[in-house]
Amino acid sequence: MLATFESTARAKLRPLQKLRLISWPMILLAGLVAGIGFVMLYSAAGGSFDPWADRQMIRFVIGVLLMIGVAIVDLRVWLRNAYFIYLGALLLLIGVEIAGDIGMGAQRWIDLGIFQLQPSELMKVALVLALARYFHSLEAESVRRILPLVPPLLLIVVPALLVLKQPDLGTAGMLIMGGGALFFAAGVRLWKFGVLIAAGLAAVPVAWNLLHDYQKNRVLTFIDPERDPLGAGYHILQSKIAFGSGGVFGKGFLLGTQSHLNFLPEKQTDFIFTMLAEEFGLVGALTLLLIYTVLIAYGFAIAMRSRSHFGRLLALGLTFNLFLFVFINMAMVMGIIPVVGVPLPLISYGGTAMLTVLIGFGLVMSVYVHRDSRIGRHYGEEG
Repeated sequence: MLATFESTARAKLRPLQKLRLISWPMILLAGLVAGIGFVMLYSAAGGSFDPWADRQMIRFVIGVLLMIGVAIVDLRVWLRNAYFIYLGALLLLIGVEIAGDIGMGAQRWIDLGIFQLQPSELMKVALVLALARYFHSLEAESVRRILPLVPPLLLIVVPALLVLKQPDLGTAGMLIMGGGALFFAAGVRLWKFGVLIAAGLAAVPVAWNLLHDYQKNRVLTFIDPERDPLGAGYHILQSKIAFGSGGVFGKGFLLGTQSHLNFLPEKQTDFIFTMLAEEFGLVGALTLLLIYTVLIAYGFAIAMRSRSHFGRLLALGLTFNLFLFVFINMAMVMGIIPVVGVPLPLISYGGTAMLTVLIGFGLVMSVYVHRDSRIGRHYGEEG
């Protein structure tokens, strides 16, 4: 009875009152990571805020305001509108196919005049929202059956195929892995994952034939970078050279030779972690990794603290997305996995990616603010 009263009271708090309940340490950690990003973008431009660091700072301020706004919105609002948000992101993905801008050989953006929107980044959040709502409304015994799992599978497969067609193998993989994490968190039996993995392995020959030539080259280059050192293997070879030359403490701020002599490609986006490791060495790289680890642990702790199934799934899914961002980018630039073009969150230059990550933080903090709310299975009523 007391818990229900506290839950209702928390839901009726005014927005200004909810600001006190926001996880300010999480905002501080996000700001610390973004600050490292500003420093590295300043270095990437040769000691200038223009053209990357200044724009990234403006985006971060806008993103933080959005994050706080998202955090104080009642969690039931996000539950009720989850499918609409997913549908909006899906329509934007379809819009990319119809009238998207082509850049660097891929059709991934919609030009809105003021900035270019990348709908595939928005879908990472929208998919988690939709899956969290679906599994929240599903009875526990239904998760053990096959047919109830078909709709959420379609929620994953449709956008993943659209993203793969752009082509964007990295984001498509993140949608599939992030969706799979929600299936696991919802209680889907492990043997069903085994069946899907076996089916996926059986489809590898077909998938290989569907890949573009440059994607095939990325895979082959990952296996043997020396096969084309001046072509497909150039990126990863230069990245490894920069990593090794950084040593333990690095060459010093603005003193990275691989990056500042333009041997390191895409130093402001995909390979910015390599530049950090070259200038600040192993110590700098591990420091950033430690901050990310604390952020991820914080997100999982918030998920476990939530009394609502929707809140728990939402925070778990978004936190796992952050983990995927960090793991894939760092593994990619170190040559552990093929280069797939996934940015480092809050560090790499890019507007949509930064705003999406901060909106995701906002949703996690909304779970934290409304952590004691008990939400019913249907339409977000009190449980």
